[in-house]
Amino acid sequence: MLANAVTAVSDFLWGWPLIIILFGTHIFMTIRTGFIQKDVFKAIKLSVTPDKGATGNVSQFGALTTALSSTIGTGNIVGVGTAIALGGPGAVLWMWITGLLGMATKYSETIIAVKYRVKGEKGDMIGGAMYALDRRLHMKWLGVIFAVLALLASFGIGCTVQANAIVANVTAAIPAMSPLLVAGILAVMVALVIIGGIQSITRVAEKLVPIMAVFYVAGCIAILVMNHAYLGATVATIVKAAFTVRAAGGGFIGSTIMMAARYGTARGLFSNESGMGSAPLVAAAAQTRNPKRQALVSMTGTFWDTVVICLMTGLVLVSCVLRHPAIDATSGNGANLTAQSFGSIPYIGTPILILGLISFAFSTILGWYYYGERCLVYLFGEQVIFLYKIFWIIGVIVGSLMELNLVWSASELLNGLMAIPNIVAVLLLSAEIAKDTKKYKGKHIDDVDDTEIPIVKNAKRGVLHIPMEDPNHTDW
Repeated sequence: MLANAVTAVSDFLWGWPLIIILFGTHIFMTIRTGFIQKDVFKAIKLSVTPDKGATGNVSQFGALTTALSSTIGTGNIVGVGTAIALGGPGAVLWMWITGLLGMATKYSETIIAVKYRVKGEKGDMIGGAMYALDRRLHMKWLGVIFAVLALLASFGIGCTVQANAIVANVTAAIPAMSPLLVAGILAVMVALVIIGGIQSITRVAEKLVPIMAVFYVAGCIAILVMNHAYLGATVATIVKAAFTVRAAGGGFIGSTIMMAARYGTARGLFSNESGMGSAPLVAAAAQTRNPKRQALVSMTGTFWDTVVICLMTGLVLVSCVLRHPAIDATSGNGANLTAQSFGSIPYIGTPILILGLISFAFSTILGWYYYGERCLVYLFGEQVIFLYKIFWIIGVIVGSLMELNLVWSASELLNGLMAIPNIVAVLLLSAEIAKDTKKYKGKHIDDVDDTEIPIVKNAKRGVLHIPMEDPNHTDW
């Protein structure tokens, strides 16, 4: 009963309420930033160009891949299948539009996270929505709410459910493997990475994320080549279904424009996390000369996640259904649709799906660990980090071996709720974001150095408050 209740609330929140809030913010910030998406290719170049001499703990590329490690997850595969199963093929186009517009919100939330970051006693850069709310808007209470929601969500969507997905896929592929053994191996692998903190996580992310993304996209391209005779019909079906009422039949569940828009937009928002405030938590640690530079780099995460990877998945699924009408696309089961579609491709389909799910889920565990850690530091100080690592590893083991329907629903609900205080910060500071965007216009982005960052002390005392009247104030 509790699981059903939480699921009902989560489904409601991720329906029209969050679609209106997040999608509306995407459109608004696109206008306010002067369609910042036009700079995406410059941003991609910046993401692989080190900002030498800048202040920060990790490279801009390291921060980007760490953020991508959490956003590129099972939602890019099973989530796309769910959107198509419930909203029809037109959901793919709405998901893609959401990603394109969402780049402006990812840019906006990052620019304020970097601008209002602080330096801890140990030299670590710390930032995120809670610091913008606290330092700039003097809304400490809302910053605390965001941090608590993100911390709780990290154990759900970022830890237990991802570990469960890994064990389920490994044991399905290799029935002789014991779930307990897989859980133990996974826990050791996670522990070896997180014990070294953000530097260790980014080193792994810099290597793992590009490899897994290229492998998955290459696999999708191979499938599309095999389905090349259906590509024209696939694109036509997606575009037509996005804007017309579609009757039941033709291999897909009957859907309307509203259904395609709802499920495509909701899955897109959930997949790329634009507006949730998660990615800025790691972006604030990046070595960057000014906030706009890192904000541009961060917005490419939404581009890769949704505009590229989700689109590739959508094209594969729709083309497979058109090629194999026997695939069940009418039950509304996204996981089943995904499994059947990839499974319909001989030799390479199922391995691509399984390896994609495992690698995406593992990287998500690492990325969300850091998100949770930053929120914990904001709430309680750095002295609790070691204890948090222990609980995280325990969460990996427990999550691997339990049924997690309630945890999954609760995690989706927490993800939706944490977006609200983050969006409040973005909208209240939208004029400032627009001003800062214009500040660097017409100049080489490296010509402006805004690296003055206040140092905070006495972290163990808890939540920070640094009045804007005295940006170098160091009390808590």
